[in-house]
Amino acid sequence: MDPIRVAVGLGTCGVAAGAREVIQGLLDELRDRPDLLVEIERAGCVGLCEWEPMVTVRAPGAGPVVYCRVDADKARRIVREHLAGGRPVTEWLLPEGQQP
Repeated sequence: MDPIRVAVGLGTCGVAAGAREVIQGLLDELRDRPDLLVEIERAGCVGLCEWEPMVTVRAPGAGPVVYCRVDADKARRIVREHLAGGRPVTEWLLPEGQQP
């Protein structure tokens, strides 16, 4: 089975906006869900600094879903609802026309 890939923007702007805390939120929530096969990856800057921290979810068989202005609490909810439940959290998606 292929893992769900979760990329967190760790360019300078992402780190300054709190990306390390986002990774910790993801890891904290995933710790209680050993049944989920998830790989967390580092991503560089995509040139959309005003939307950082950004998280991209790539589930097997689905296109990428890009979240913007994520914090640790949002990251935990993304794990619960999107990664575990299969339902993207639509209110935090990167607006159309802003895709990297």
